[in-house]
Amino acid sequence: MSTAELLDEVQRKALENKELRETLLATRKEKNPLEAFCRICRQQGYELYPMEVVQAGEEFYATMRRSTNGGGENSPLLEGEDDFYELLLATLTAAETRQ
Repeated sequence: MSTAELLDEVQRKALENKELRETLLATRKEKNPLEAFCRICRQQGYELYPMEVVQAGEEFYATMRRSTNGGGENSPLLEGEDDFYELLLATLTAAETRQ
């Protein structure tokens, strides 16, 4: 399973489980948030490590840039689209707000 697929699974599980969602959201307050996030994911059975999450985001972003205008100088700047950790937490935050 790819890193993106693992993150999707974590997100799905956290959306269903309020306690896990709150625990993952609390990682933002840690000294090293991504490391804390990955540690919790590993405790839940998802083998995620910080560099894998960073690399997956960068690869996804690079693919997106290449797909727009050939990825050249005129490609749009997609701010924050490479940070899978923050994107996942934004989804969890939105779910918390709705409840």
